Amino acid sequence: MIYPIVLYGDPVLRQPTTEIAHGTDLKELIRDMFETMEHAQGIGLAAPQIGKSIRLFVVDGTGLEDEPGMEGFRKAFVNPVMLEELGNDWECEEGCLSIPNIREPVARREKLRIRYYDEDWNLHEEEYDGMKARIIQHEYDHIEGKLFIDYLTPLKKRLLKSKLSDISRGKVDTEYRIKYKV
Repeated sequence: MIYPIVLYGDPVLRQPTTEIAHGTDLKELIRDMFETMEHAQGIGLAAPQIGKSIRLFVVDGTGLEDEPGMEGFRKAFVNPVMLEELGNDWECEEGCLSIPNIREPVARREKLRIRYYDEDWNLHEEEYDGMKARIIQHEYDHIEGKLFIDYLTPLKKRLLKSKLSDISRGKVDTEYRIKYKV
């Protein structure tokens, strides 16, 4: 099932999410999230972006052929906990399915360590760097109620104000279904 993507302005994107009860069957939801993300041509999707305020996100960097090491980087993160972010800040342009047609440079740490469950409730503690870390950090922010535009300067946010206002009212062209707060 392909869900509509919740747009900037909907309160669900700003709420801290709740932990998922251990053992909950998430396979269908995760499958639907991957399908929704692929349909929207994204590389990550967090549950709040489909209107669900739970600690879950999926990533798929396998389509980033220009990025080394991305083959096989397709997974679900259930109840993730960011243990640490390491290294230097590095700036890279980011976008978001919930904030369509806006891309801005964002500085993030180059490495991270995260603990999470997979869809079969196996516990993992892993380290990621480079683009993998960036994708995870972006999606992790979503389950913490944070958006990539929060990293922008006040001046840049003011310059984007009318575009963000339009997005929040659904006045945006996308190739995927959207849901916005009326």
